Amino acid sequence: MTPEIRAEIVRYRISKAHQLLVEIRKMMELEMWNSAVNRMYYACFHSASALLIKKGIDSHTHKGLRQNFNAHIVKNGYIVPEEARVLMRVYDKRQAADYDDFIDCTREEIEALYPSVELFIRRMQELLDKE
Repeated sequence: MTPEIRAEIVRYRISKAHQLLVEIRKMMELEMWNSAVNRMYYACFHSASALLIKKGIDSHTHKGLRQNFNAHIVKNGYIVPEEARVLMRVYDKRQAADYDDFIDCTREEIEALYPSVELFIRRMQELLDKE
């Protein structure tokens, strides 16, 4: 992959993360809690993948992204573990909401989680801007 294409993918993915924040707020307004947590995960996923791609690390699976994120971003001190945990929390919640029977996220869960998601994406943007 050329550096130009890599840069374009990074821009696309972080832009997609920011667009998803808008979708999340709409889902919350409509009280679509499971859909909101799905969008939360993908916003975090796209922003984390943008940072990894900028660093030359490609992940081809959700598990690979989480492993690479921990190995290359968290362990190298780019963000503190507490900030990184939101990626796992929204992944777990999305998995349950999307695939388990009788799982419905609540307003309280989603409203409590949203600020952490917003912060995570802001931190990814800050790290991308530093590079």
